[in-house]
Amino acid sequence: MADQIRVAIAGYGNLGRGVEAALRQNPDMQLVGVFSRRDPESVTLLDPSVPVYAMSEVETFKDEVDVMVLCGGSKTDLPEQGPHLAQFFTTVDSFDTHATVNDYYAALDAPAKKAGTVAMMSIGWDPGLFSLNRAFGEAVLAEGETYSFWGKGLSQGHSQAVRSVEGVKKGVQYTLPSEDAIARVRSGEQPTLSTREKHVRECYVVLEDGADADAVREAIVTMPHYFAEYDSVVHFIDDDTFAREHTAMPHGGFVIRSGVTGDGNRQSIEYSLKLDSNPEFTASALVAYARAAYRMAKRGESGARTVFDVAPGLLSPKDPAQLRKELL
Repeated sequence: MADQIRVAIAGYGNLGRGVEAALRQNPDMQLVGVFSRRDPESVTLLDPSVPVYAMSEVETFKDEVDVMVLCGGSKTDLPEQGPHLAQFFTTVDSFDTHATVNDYYAALDAPAKKAGTVAMMSIGWDPGLFSLNRAFGEAVLAEGETYSFWGKGLSQGHSQAVRSVEGVKKGVQYTLPSEDAIARVRSGEQPTLSTREKHVRECYVVLEDGADADAVREAIVTMPHYFAEYDSVVHFIDDDTFAREHTAMPHGGFVIRSGVTGDGNRQSIEYSLKLDSNPEFTASALVAYARAAYRMAKRGESGARTVFDVAPGLLSPKDPAQLRKELL
């Protein structure tokens, strides 16, 4: 393909593997390498013909990569890797720490502008596609309220919190949106909802031998910042059930804008996702925005960018005339 986009992956966990899989579905893009902090010999890709390099070598590939997709975590990896790699590559990442999003934007913007690269940040479904739909809703329905519900989905952070409890051998936590709360929002009521009213947290736990189930349950449901503010339910299961039913990573949710126009006419905009694999869907969003980042850099743009800065047509492999003919 004449204008095939050369993509590399930085970090190869669940998200990096998802990016590799997504690239295989996009023939205008080619995976040219994976960079890992692990020993390259220990990293097994879906396509063994793709080379794996040590992260320490990444700067030497500046002229061989069009877009670097960063697949590290938001807590420690991206705050360091993002600004550093933006000096050499156009990048895309899924930074999701909302409290520091503007600080991260500034940290990316300066080196990317200096290097003439585009640093696309906070790409995924939330932040990302949900962010866009919140913006659409507020712009179109100026008078109203926006509601975001998450789930049913496995929360990695809350699952880790469950596993930290003494007596827990294995554990996962699912976030479930309240059906009653969603119904109230869809009705146009525009309710004020507390944290407890919007979501339920459901835990599935395999106990260590001899562990006290009541003590484990109490430790989980009273854990501040994770479970105490919610109606939380704990189910105890065996190893086989856990392996059979709780090793996937589903997720999803809803963004609903409930508003009023004219003489009190109720209007509602709703966007929803139901995902079998959270990391694979997030990876697919990263790949689409990698295409946009490449096109933006190619036409001379530079600096940090978010979903709010990207024209939707730049995400598609189709040309503008084809988009108008098929989708407009």
